[in-house]
Parts: sequence; structure tokens; C-alpha cells
Amino acid sequence: MRFRKAAPDRVVRSRKQAHPQVVEVEDFVQAQLLRRSRAAGGFSAGKKLVRGPKRTKRVYPLRGRVKCGYCTRRMEGTPRGPRTYYRCALRTMVPGSPALKGHPTNVYLPEAAAMEHFNKWIDHLFDPMNVDQTVAALVASQENGEAGASDHAAARKRLTDAEAKLRRFQDAIAAGIDPSALVEAMNEAQEKRAAAQAELNGVPKRVGRSAAEIHAMIDSLGDVKKVIRQANPAELQRLYEALNVEIVYNATGRMLDASIRPVGRDKAGVRGGT
Repeated sequence: MRFRKAAPDRVVRSRKQAHPQVVEVEDFVQAQLLRRSRAAGGFSAGKKLVRGPKRTKRVYPLRGRVKCGYCTRRMEGTPRGPRTYYRCALRTMVPGSPALKGHPTNVYLPEAAAMEHFNKWIDHLFDPMNVDQTVAALVASQENGEAGASDHAAARKRLTDAEAKLRRFQDAIAAGIDPSALVEAMNEAQEKRAAAQAELNGVPKRVGRSAAEIHAMIDSLGDVKKVIRQANPAELQRLYEALNVEIVYNATGRMLDASIRPVGRDKAGVRGGT
């Protein structure tokens, strides 16, 4: 069978639309504007736009409290048989992100090993022999609550940075990036934006607590040693929440940079490395 190329003036071209219009342009623009307005509404409004953590029957005591040392994103709990790990996957990062450089394909932190070292540190902090020293460190780390021009400028910069991040994330979604890959980053940026805006609006800072108040707060935690010794995942999760635990995992040096802020987030804390 032979084929002959037709002359250009004899080629028949279809002028029909390839597919029906999916949505009106005006509707699309309105939807984008609504999304941006909600994203600017802070954490409570923005979290409705993105999918949150998956619900699971398995308890992860350190869920949402471990950050990857390469990219500072929160690592997610993942089971492997009877063992539990916290993982940071390279594939879920935004293409072009500076944190991609040097980031392994997957970073894994064994839960058992992390909790063994971390719980020893907690046990040491709240041992009756050391609790006074822990309270003194918490008192010393508290801010004095005075806001000056430098504080206002810093809050303004945090607000600007958070809004810039949100715009980049929205542009990434518009370019076709899976929104589920940006959930943690968007939520964190929205939370920072709301906090900075509240500070600029003149929300008064909390007054630092006295040593007696911190002692009372520690007493309200109950028997910390007993909770650690029994190692019940649900009880440990509640304890870590009360202590405002934050852990950064440095996979290169296999180090945990841990901190607790039982007095109030970003107000007073004790740090330690294991």
C-alpha cells in the first residue's frame, strides 16, 4: 500500500473545539480569589483547604514532634511490621526547593531508639535531685514580655516571610503540584502568619511564670517516671504534648536535638542533645 502526501491547500483541518469548556473563566478566577482569601485568614481558615494527617488507629507518641534535620519538615510515622519509624521522603518535597540539595531519598528514625534516649533525658530532668535545676532553666529562658521597636520589626518580617511562602505554595499548586505534598509546609506557614499578625495587632504577651508556678505545673504532670517506665504509647503521647516536645533529627551525625516547653510554646524551654 502506498501513501501520497497531500498538498497543503488540500489538507482538511477541523475547527471544532477539542473538548467542551470545563468551567467558566470567571468562576475559575473567583475560586482562586476565594482560596487566596482563606489562605490569608490564618491557620484555622487555611487548614480547611488542605488535607490533614491521616487518621490511624496506631498510636505514634512522637507524631508531629520530630523534624528532619535536612529540610526541617515534620517526619511522619510509618509502621514496618512490629516496628515504627519516622520518615521524611524526598519525593514529597516541592520541586526546586533549596532543601533538596543533599537530602537523601528517605530519612528514617527508629521510634524505639529515639524514645529510649529521649526518655532517659526526660527522666533526668524531672528526677527529684534535678527538678530544681530544671525549673531554674525554665525560669531563665522566659521572655520578659516587653515589646519594643525591634520586636515589631521582627514580627513584621515574620509576617512578610510567611505570606511570601504561602504565595509560593499557591503558585506551585497552580502549576500542578499535588496539594497533599504541601500540607505540612502550608499549615506551618499559615500558623506563623497568624502568630505574627496577632503580635502586630497588639495581643499582649504572656507574663513569665514564677518558679513556684512552674513547680506546680510540673507537679500537675503526675508521676513522669512512672509514665516513662510503663511505656504506654497513649500515655507517652499525652506527656509529650504537655511538655511541648520538639525534636530535630540529624541523620548524618545520628543526633537528636530535643527541647521541651511546658510553660508555653516559644516562651520557655530546656534543650538537650542525645
